[in-house]
Amino acid sequence: MSPDLGAASQVRDAAPLFAALGDETRFGLLVRLASSGPGSIARLSARAQVSRQAITKHLEILNEAGLVTSARRGRERIWQIEPDRLAEARRYLDLISRQWDDALGRLKRFVEAPD
Repeated sequence: MSPDLGAASQVRDAAPLFAALGDETRFGLLVRLASSGPGSIARLSARAQVSRQAITKHLEILNEAGLVTSARRGRERIWQIEPDRLAEARRYLDLISRQWDDALGRLKRFVEAPD
């Protein structure tokens, strides 16, 4: 389904998605999961500038936004990216880009129109 940012329900759905993506630590976790594949808290917090507890909280926010999921494997939780939600974010950005291009096109036609 193609997003329609004019619908209030779509904006309510997109807001937590982009709020989660807007944090540097969370964005870094997504990049790490994308490049290295699923991982545990121990692996994801290695070389991190924040504690394991902070990493866990960031992953929970990403999970609430639908950007990651986790599954128990023994005593560990393994986290992975939710590709459908990332694709949805891309569709929102593509829609905004098209709307911006359309607005610029209308402005150009208006400015260049003969008097």
